[in-house]
Amino acid sequence: LIESRLPLRIRSYDSDNGSEFINRDLIAWLHERDIEQTRSRPYRKNDQATVESRNNHVVRRHAFYYRYTADELDLLNELWELVRVKANLFTPSKKPIARESTRDGRPRRVYDRPRTPWERLKEFDDQDRAAGGPGFIPDDKREEIERTLATVNPAELVRRIHDIQDRLEDMAAPRTARLARRSGPDMAYLNKTLARIAGVEPEDNETPPADKD
Repeated sequence: LIESRLPLRIRSYDSDNGSEFINRDLIAWLHERDIEQTRSRPYRKNDQATVESRNNHVVRRHAFYYRYTADELDLLNELWELVRVKANLFTPSKKPIARESTRDGRPRRVYDRPRTPWERLKEFDDQDRAAGGPGFIPDDKREEIERTLATVNPAELVRRIHDIQDRLEDMAAPRTARLARRSGPDMAYLNKTLARIAGVEPEDNETPPADKD
């Protein structure tokens, strides 16, 4: 499913050391497609810092901290399809490109011009084509994504995401609250979810224990 949605061919695959990422089935799948496989160093969580950062501003921001079951699977799949379009086509981001010092000697990062992931990918593709290369994105895939960009209404997209979030909250919030009450202090990282259930926006200044391993 992931391979079919990517606008370019997978050339390498890097993961941490979990068995969900390194197993016979996946290794055979990668070898069949001539995809290079690498892994991070054991117990070096910052090796995957770019991917792990998405746990917050993509995963938790859109699906929160609820405990989901198969009952919510269809809704979650529908949600992630919409989030995929929103994040890649309509959400610009800045990247640090240099560091400089202010007048008082304090270090400051310099960022590039904000662009969406799709705009950044197109720039790489255009540069390769201008240098005489074949480019990274097939023409038919590029046209398909441009059609999506031209036809999707960002406001309607966000409304659909909010509607699914409301439905997920109605289904999962009671179950999550029961789990927290039964498990006691070991479930303290669910405080943000319980605050949301109570109608209070939780402060995002604490990393849940599950992310500290």
